[in-house]
Amino acid sequence: MNIHLGLTPILSLLAGILILVMPKLLNFIVAIYLIVIGLIGLFGAGALHLS
Repeated sequence: MNIHLGLTPILSLLAGILILVMPKLLNFIVAIYLIVIGLIGLFGAGALHLS
């Protein structure tokens, strides 16, 4: 059985958990998240397959 995990949902879940745990870091977490999602969009995540 193969499990395909997308990188974007994992990053979203991690960012949400970090915001809940450390709300003072909200701006920092959102900025990092947006940068990472932008880089994934520009360069693609074709090489990053988790299975």
